Amino acid sequence: MTKLRGLRGATTADANTKSAIVSATSELLAELVSRNELDLDDVAAAFFTTTQDLNAEFPAVAARKLGWTQIALMCGHEMAVPDAQPMCIRVMVLLNTDKRPDQLDNVYLRQAVNLRARGVDGE
Repeated sequence: MTKLRGLRGATTADANTKSAIVSATSELLAELVSRNELDLDDVAAAFFTTTQDLNAEFPAVAARKLGWTQIALMCGHEMAVPDAQPMCIRVMVLLNTDKRPDQLDNVYLRQAVNLRARGVDGE
Protein backbone atom coordinates (compact mmCIF):
# COMPACT_ATOMS: atom_id res chain seq x y z
CA MET A 1 0.00 0.00 0.00
CA THR A 2 1.45 3.35 -1.03
CA LYS A 3 2.12 5.77 1.83
CA LEU A 4 3.48 9.26 2.13
CA ARG A 5 7.02 9.09 3.52
CA GLY A 6 9.71 11.62 4.35
CA LEU A 7 13.21 11.32 2.96
CA ARG A 8 16.01 13.48 4.34
CA GLY A 9 19.30 14.72 3.04
CA ALA A 10 21.95 17.29 3.83
CA THR A 11 25.16 18.65 2.40
CA THR A 12 27.37 21.68 2.69
CA ALA A 13 28.23 24.41 0.23
CA ASP A 14 31.80 25.53 -0.37
CA ALA A 15 30.83 29.22 -0.32
CA ASN A 16 27.86 31.56 -0.07
CA THR A 17 27.53 31.95 -3.83
CA LYS A 18 24.77 31.06 -6.25
CA SER A 19 26.93 28.51 -8.03
CA ALA A 20 28.13 26.82 -4.82
CA ILE A 21 24.60 26.49 -3.43
CA VAL A 22 23.16 25.18 -6.70
CA SER A 23 26.07 22.78 -7.21
CA ALA A 24 25.87 21.30 -3.70
CA THR A 25 22.07 21.00 -3.86
CA SER A 26 22.18 19.39 -7.32
CA GLU A 27 24.69 16.81 -6.08
CA LEU A 28 22.51 16.05 -3.06
CA LEU A 29 19.29 15.66 -5.04
CA ALA A 30 20.96 13.48 -7.68
CA GLU A 31 22.26 11.20 -4.94
CA LEU A 32 18.84 11.01 -3.24
CA VAL A 33 17.22 10.09 -6.55
CA SER A 34 19.89 7.51 -7.40
CA ARG A 35 20.13 5.76 -4.03
CA ASN A 36 16.37 5.58 -3.60
CA GLU A 37 15.45 4.93 -7.25
CA LEU A 38 13.00 7.83 -7.07
CA ASP A 39 10.46 8.50 -9.79
CA LEU A 40 9.80 12.25 -9.76
CA ASP A 41 6.09 11.54 -10.32
CA ASP A 42 6.05 10.08 -6.80
CA VAL A 43 7.55 13.20 -5.18
CA ALA A 44 4.85 15.35 -3.60
CA ALA A 45 6.98 18.18 -2.21
CA ALA A 46 10.43 19.17 -1.03
CA PHE A 47 11.31 21.60 1.73
CA PHE A 48 14.84 23.01 1.72
CA THR A 49 16.59 24.83 4.53
CA THR A 50 19.95 26.51 4.75
CA THR A 51 21.93 27.72 7.69
CA GLN A 52 21.76 31.47 7.98
CA ASP A 53 25.23 31.89 6.45
CA LEU A 54 23.83 30.74 3.08
CA ASN A 55 21.59 33.30 1.41
CA ALA A 56 23.00 33.88 -2.09
CA GLU A 57 20.48 31.54 -3.77
CA PHE A 58 17.45 29.39 -3.09
CA PRO A 59 18.35 25.66 -3.09
CA ALA A 60 15.09 25.03 -4.94
CA VAL A 61 16.70 26.60 -8.02
CA ALA A 62 18.82 23.45 -8.32
CA ALA A 63 15.72 21.25 -8.15
CA ARG A 64 14.05 23.21 -10.94
CA LYS A 65 17.19 22.87 -13.07
CA LEU A 66 17.04 19.09 -12.50
CA GLY A 67 13.48 18.93 -13.81
CA TRP A 68 11.53 19.16 -10.56
CA THR A 69 9.13 21.54 -12.31
CA GLN A 70 5.81 20.03 -11.18
CA ILE A 71 6.82 19.50 -7.55
CA ALA A 72 5.94 21.88 -4.73
CA LEU A 73 9.18 23.38 -3.40
CA MET A 74 9.81 25.68 -0.45
CA CYS A 75 12.93 27.16 1.15
CA GLY A 76 13.69 28.54 4.59
CA HIS A 77 16.47 29.06 7.12
CA GLU A 78 17.45 26.72 9.91
CA MET A 79 17.45 27.86 13.53
CA ALA A 80 20.62 29.69 14.56
CA VAL A 81 21.89 27.04 16.98
CA PRO A 82 25.33 27.62 18.53
CA ASP A 83 27.99 25.26 17.16
CA ALA A 84 25.70 24.03 14.37
CA GLN A 85 27.21 22.77 11.11
CA PRO A 86 27.90 25.90 9.04
CA MET A 87 27.16 26.31 5.32
CA CYS A 88 24.58 23.51 5.51
CA ILE A 89 21.76 22.75 3.08
CA ARG A 90 19.06 20.31 4.18
CA VAL A 91 16.10 18.86 2.33
CA MET A 92 13.00 16.94 3.37
CA VAL A 93 11.42 15.20 0.40
CA LEU A 94 7.85 13.95 0.76
CA LEU A 95 7.13 11.04 -1.54
CA ASN A 96 4.49 8.45 -2.20
CA THR A 97 6.08 5.02 -1.95
CA ASP A 98 5.51 1.39 -1.16
CA LYS A 99 8.87 1.26 0.63
CA ARG A 100 9.09 0.99 4.39
CA PRO A 101 10.97 3.76 6.22
CA ASP A 102 13.94 1.43 6.79
CA GLN A 103 14.19 0.92 3.02
CA LEU A 104 14.76 4.62 2.35
CA ASP A 105 18.32 5.91 2.22
CA ASN A 106 18.74 9.34 3.81
CA VAL A 107 21.76 11.00 2.21
CA TYR A 108 24.41 13.08 3.99
CA LEU A 109 27.27 14.45 1.89
CA ARG A 110 30.39 16.54 2.41
CA GLN A 111 30.64 18.03 5.91
CA ALA A 112 27.00 17.17 6.62
CA VAL A 113 28.08 13.61 7.47
CA ASN A 114 28.83 15.17 10.88
CA LEU A 115 25.08 15.58 11.44
CA ARG A 116 24.64 11.82 11.60
CA ALA A 117 27.46 11.43 14.11
CA ARG A 118 25.86 14.06 16.37
CA GLY A 119 22.35 12.65 15.92
CA VAL A 120 21.15 16.09 14.84
CA ASP A 121 18.92 14.90 12.01
CA GLY A 122 17.29 12.04 13.86
CA GLU A 123 19.74 9.40 12.76
